[in-house]
Amino acid sequence: MSETSPMPIRERTRRLAQTELTSVAQDLFVAQGYDGTTVDQIAAAAGMSKRTFFRYFPSKDDLVIGKYDLFADRMAEALDDRPADEPIWESLRRVFDITLDYVQDDHQRARNEAMDQIVRRTPQLYARYLEKMERVQQLLIGRVAARLNTADDPTDPRPGAIVGAAFACMQAARHAWFASDRTERFGGYLDDAMSTVSISTAD
Repeated sequence: MSETSPMPIRERTRRLAQTELTSVAQDLFVAQGYDGTTVDQIAAAAGMSKRTFFRYFPSKDDLVIGKYDLFADRMAEALDDRPADEPIWESLRRVFDITLDYVQDDHQRARNEAMDQIVRRTPQLYARYLEKMERVQQLLIGRVAARLNTADDPTDPRPGAIVGAAFACMQAARHAWFASDRTERFGGYLDDAMSTVSISTAD
């Protein structure tokens, strides 16, 4: 495994609180609609005061979009935890394992699909969503560049191409799995998609 500094307890506690708030809020959004849900209701459902809520998220919009920051951080940390000598493509495939429950678990999938609709139908949320998804890829691109020893060379197209291809494979697998009878696990579709792409990192 790669050597990384442990996350400070305060930051770990903050992440846990943000994750719990996000989960509680998403259930309320699905049940009541985004506009019909207030910060007061979210805070009450999470068992905290409105003032405490604002310690974790500046606004309701930030709570919705914040899940993409948490997702980005989880993916970056997952890549950091992979062995340094592991092939990059295999590392990215293992990083994508954190997405499996979002697709395969019925409750999480229903909630995520409902949240995706809310984001796409709300212009200010959708604009920020696109920015956050760009951040997800940029975090991984930086780490892939470090693996290739090209972090100081912005003219090297390989890190961006590798990460872009990996995300394209994930999307292709997701579309294929949803079109199927879903009797097979999503991970198998992801394996098939990524195995069709040959990645070379040779100089």
